[in-house]
Amino acid sequence: MKVEIWAEVTCPWCGLGSHRVDRAVERFEHGEQVEVVHRSFPLGGDFPTGRTISVREALLSKHGISGAQAEAATRHIETLAAAEGLSPYRVLDNQVGNTEPAHEFLAHASAEGKNREAWDAVFRTYFGAAEPVFALADLLKLAEELGLDRERTRQALTERRYRSQVRDDARRAQRLGATGAPFIVVDGRYGVPGAQDSDTLLGLLRSAWDETHPVTLTPAGGAPACGPDGCAVPARP
Repeated sequence: MKVEIWAEVTCPWCGLGSHRVDRAVERFEHGEQVEVVHRSFPLGGDFPTGRTISVREALLSKHGISGAQAEAATRHIETLAAAEGLSPYRVLDNQVGNTEPAHEFLAHASAEGKNREAWDAVFRTYFGAAEPVFALADLLKLAEELGLDRERTRQALTERRYRSQVRDDARRAQRLGATGAPFIVVDGRYGVPGAQDSDTLLGLLRSAWDETHPVTLTPAGGAPACGPDGCAVPARP
């Protein structure tokens, strides 16, 4: 069974949502048979390339949110993350920038068999350490941490080899009904917007599993059983 997560690397709900998916899969009775795949849904392509701005500045310029309102909204996410085992989880005191290079790096890492490892590393670097993931040097550092060939990664990023794939990922999410990130699809049949809690996700995993693994009853051969009218006492031989 496959769980797909469309995400933006600088979206705090995406990092938390990814964590919640992991917790749901860990609790799922058939978790060892679940494949979790991250896909790109870039939302930061309109930021300038080559420089970053503060989250505070971005919230003000893009959404008109500032001061106490920005503090309350972002600290709420940080508190939720800490309660669920993600600490530190830095949102407000962070930087944002153009995320297209990061998504192309993630596509390259996925092609090299490192989808989960790369997405986890990006979330951990950005939200856990509050370090940038926007410049080529940032991404090459992550490549080395993941054991990816530095020169192959450099070529993939400078040649923009994965630009079309990243855009195709986003278009597919939109066709499935996504209007934002995170967007989660369970077994190709349940589309779930937002960072749903792990209990909800666990319920979806179970529903999807039950639909594709129905129980087949076989003849019991007259074995004793209880019914709606009570239990029959077996006759003594």
